[in-house]
Parts: sequence; structure tokens; C-alpha cells
Amino acid sequence: MIPFSPPLIDEDVIREVMDSLTSGWITTGPKVKALEEEVGKLAGIENVLCVNSATSALMLMLHWFGVKKGDEVIVPAYTYCATALAVMHVGATPVMCDVDEDFCIDTEKMKLLISDKTKAVMPVDIAGYPCDYDSLRKVIDSPEVKSLFKAESPEQEKLGRMLIIADAAHSIGATYKDRPAAKMSDVTVYSFHAVKNVTTAEGGAVCIDLPEPFDNRELYTWLRLLSLNGQTKDAFTKSQGGNWRYDIVYPGFKINLNDICAAVGLAQIRKYESDLLKKRHRIFEIYDKAFSSKHWAVLPPRSYDGRESSCHIYLLRIKDISESERDSMIEVINEQGVAVNVHFIPMPMLKVFRDRGYDIADYPISYSNYKGVITLPVYPQLTDDDLQKITSSVIHAYDTVIKH
Repeated sequence: MIPFSPPLIDEDVIREVMDSLTSGWITTGPKVKALEEEVGKLAGIENVLCVNSATSALMLMLHWFGVKKGDEVIVPAYTYCATALAVMHVGATPVMCDVDEDFCIDTEKMKLLISDKTKAVMPVDIAGYPCDYDSLRKVIDSPEVKSLFKAESPEQEKLGRMLIIADAAHSIGATYKDRPAAKMSDVTVYSFHAVKNVTTAEGGAVCIDLPEPFDNRELYTWLRLLSLNGQTKDAFTKSQGGNWRYDIVYPGFKINLNDICAAVGLAQIRKYESDLLKKRHRIFEIYDKAFSSKHWAVLPPRSYDGRESSCHIYLLRIKDISESERDSMIEVINEQGVAVNVHFIPMPMLKVFRDRGYDIADYPISYSNYKGVITLPVYPQLTDDDLQKITSSVIHAYDTVIKH
């Protein structure tokens, strides 16, 4: 069986982890700081905080901005549940917006959902393909939308508009008009979960790029404190002689990343642009070539209108297919020794959201994208023989199920 998304654990990773294990320090320390610096270089952003998950990062930033019960945050209906759950965990209401055929939030529909309760929008770069951030910013900066914004915290007063928090869990290394895509939002959140382009097993990062008059360096320091129970000194600093005394100045969280996990990501990110990301683009090219001549195949976006994907996963859609036929194709593919997936079941179809009144009928493009999508594996360890087997299995599955 060709697995769907195994982690890349090579000699570089093992060496970096062993260095951490033998250093005498395994929780938050020098490896985490080094990873923050590497992420910052890749994102083009100076202030980056690593935490234990992207979900924690989203919650941290919503909390910092003062999002609370009674507030609303706009999220795409087509994303993993964590995007909306982060909103719910701070007491606010996720307002779901349909997506476009590129899987990204439809900014025209988003505009219609903005109210005086809206405090933030969380666009999602699905599969690594950046949203249309120019269009999104045009909506948020428009006079009619700005006039709706009601600031209810010092941070909201300072920004004077909705906060843009990019859920970039899939899109580390993506670019937008020749700039890192992370430069297009106030805050960008990456995931380093085991299946991501860069992994720390579990982990995430907050890239802080707020406009003036915010001091992003000062904010980094404050968020770091919040991620460690509101403690004025981290454990590594306290371990240095004479630095034992500390204070707790805020009821913070315990969401810090540890050095062992950071070591895995550090080894990977150091060769990400030079090696790993290029291999992902090559896999996309091979898939594109295999399926471009098939009248039934809708290829996922990779490079269009200045938006360059990080090629996280390959969202192949099958034209004019039912959900049950798609499921049958997946069964045939699996029988041939290839693991594929579906990204994602739209949130309104999940019980936790259905029970709260969300209805997939209100999000027709999300459902249309979902019912025909088969997610193909993309990772550096795939060989040309693997890719041949994957593409052949998909074509055979279509011929078996649809041309029966």
C-alpha cells in the first residue's frame, strides 16, 4: 500500500532530535527559537511564535484581539473543523461562508455576511493555494464595511477594522504576487501537524505582521508569555543560575512547543525551499500531465494570477459524479494498493455544526467541490513508480465505476 502522508524522518531529522535529547534540555528552548527564526525567513515576517498546534494559535490570537461571546468571525464552510472550533472555544459564533471553485472563500459572499458583530475573518489557503487576498482586503477596507466595525477592546480600537487571521495550515512556502503569502494578512497561522509540508509531529506557528501603531516585537513577547501560563520567565531562562524568581501576570494558556518536536521541523525547514518544496511541485506537475487529457478531470489550482501553491495535497475533482460514485472510486483505488483521502467534508455536514443549525444546502459550491473530490498524496518520498501507480489507479477506478 502506498500510504497517504507519512512523515519525512531522515538522517537530518534524527540527528537534530538526538542533538536535542543529548543536550540536557527538551522543552521550550533553543530549538524552538531556531525554528521561529527559520519560519520567519520563509514567511518574510520577523516575529514568529511557535506553539503546540495551529488550533491553539488561532485561539490565542482571537483571545488576544478580544473576541468573545456575542461576536462573530467569518470562516469558509469548506475547511477542517478546527477553523470554526477555535472561534467557538473563545465563545464567539463562526459565520460560515461558501467558497469559490478554487476552494477558497468567496469574498463577494463574505461581504454580505459582515455585520456589526463581526470582529475577524479567517480565510483558509486550502491545499496550499492562497486565497484572493487583494479582493478580501478590498472588502475589509471598504468604507461601508469599516463603518460597521464596533471596537470593544483596546486592540480592536487600535486596528480600527476586522482582523485578518489567515488559516495557512496548508500553505507554508506559498507565494502571492511574488511575495510570501503570509505578508497578506495581519496574522498568519501555520500547522506543523504530522501530515503537513513541514512537521513537528504536533505544532503550529503564529506569524505576526500587524500594521502600525502595533509593535509586533512587543506583541511577540506578550504572546510568548500568554503561551506559557502568563509566566514572566520561561523554564529555560529560569534554569540559568540565579534566574529562579518569576511572576504570573496574566491568566494565560499552556500551549508552548517543546524542543524535541521543534527539532523535527528545524531539520525539514532548513531544506524546504531548496529541496522539499520543489519535489512537491514536481509531483503536482506529474499529476497534471496524467490527468489534463481526461475530460472528466478538474485539476486543482497551483499557479494562477500571481498565486503560487505550496502543493500540500492534490485535490482532483471528477466531473459530473455523485458522492456515492466518488466513494466507490476511492474503494477501487484502495483495492489497488493506493491510499487516498477526501479534503474536506464541509463543516455544515458534520454533526457538531448540523446540531447548531448549519445546513449544507446554504453552501452549494462547497458541496459541489466536496462530492467530486479525491485527494491524492503529495510528499517527497514518492517515487516515479509510486506516482505512475497512483495515476493509473485513479484512471482505472473511473473506468470501473463510471464506464461500467
